[in-house]
Amino acid sequence: MKLQPRKLLPAAALLLIAATAGYYAWTRLHDTGPGDGFASGNGRIEATQIDVATKLAGRVDSIFVHEGDFVKAGQPLAKMDVNTLDAQLDEAQARQRGAVNSAASVEQLIAQRESDVVAAQAVVTQREAELDAAQRKLARSETLSREGASSMQELDDDRARMRSADATVRAAKAQVAAAKAAVDATRAQLVAARSDVAAARATVARVNADIDDSQLTAPRDGRVQYRVAEPGEVLAAGGTVLNMVDLSDVYMTFFLPETVAGKVAMGAEVRLIVDAAPNWVIPATVTFVASTAQFTPKTVETTSEREKLMFRVKAQISRTLLLKHLELVKTGVPGVAWVKIDPKAAWPAKLAVNVPQ
Repeated sequence: MKLQPRKLLPAAALLLIAATAGYYAWTRLHDTGPGDGFASGNGRIEATQIDVATKLAGRVDSIFVHEGDFVKAGQPLAKMDVNTLDAQLDEAQARQRGAVNSAASVEQLIAQRESDVVAAQAVVTQREAELDAAQRKLARSETLSREGASSMQELDDDRARMRSADATVRAAKAQVAAAKAAVDATRAQLVAARSDVAAARATVARVNADIDDSQLTAPRDGRVQYRVAEPGEVLAAGGTVLNMVDLSDVYMTFFLPETVAGKVAMGAEVRLIVDAAPNWVIPATVTFVASTAQFTPKTVETTSEREKLMFRVKAQISRTLLLKHLELVKTGVPGVAWVKIDPKAAWPAKLAVNVPQ
């Protein structure tokens, strides 16, 4: 049976009324967000990651922690094999002892050389006394010779003795100079010997530092995320043994369009809502706004949004709050960040801070 056009009119009118009511309800009653004074962006909870790596190439001896363990700053996490370093330390210590002994020997040699200088100076004094006596005797011989009371032979002998005494004095003074030069040379040897001692001590200190660095400790409080290596594995210098995260340094990175990013001030208030706990509203603060635009990562926005240039924003969660809830902190969790771009705007009730007690 065919419906008459007149019977279809009431049905069309009802549909039109229903559509109008639906549109009104959608535009008036759906959640449009907190208002124009706020902006939002999708992101993920992130934390500062730290690679605990070996400074030197070597074999992993043992690992003391497991994935998920909480650790304290300075806590031993792993240990590298130090057999080679122990041998190097023994060698360095032996060289240090040898250098110390050599320096002591040179110091004793300097004392001996200084004694030689004193002895040579005493000889000079003796020879100068002999020269003085020879000069006096020659003077008397010359006087007696002029008076005819002494022979020319005696005068010649006294002159020869005087010249011999003078030569002896010069030789003695040369011995003093040579002795002093020997002292100076030995002191130079002492400087070199002491430098060898310092170098040997530095080598011992370096090897000890390498041994200390072979004990891998936590650089800060955190949680072990991955065991990258296992005992027995040989790693190159800088090879990662463990990866840990600092759960007291947690933030969310999200992206805002250029029309909004320019309005975001450093220190602006942020509210974070993560997918894993949609009932919690976590307070945060803007600590970074990129100065250059970039494409939004695929994991954050849709394809249409990626076609727009966006600015990266970082919202830091309070360290005090994080320390109270370390057991609950999870990284990599997606969520939404609401940022206040109008300082005068008031947060709506649905974005009031709500965190576990």
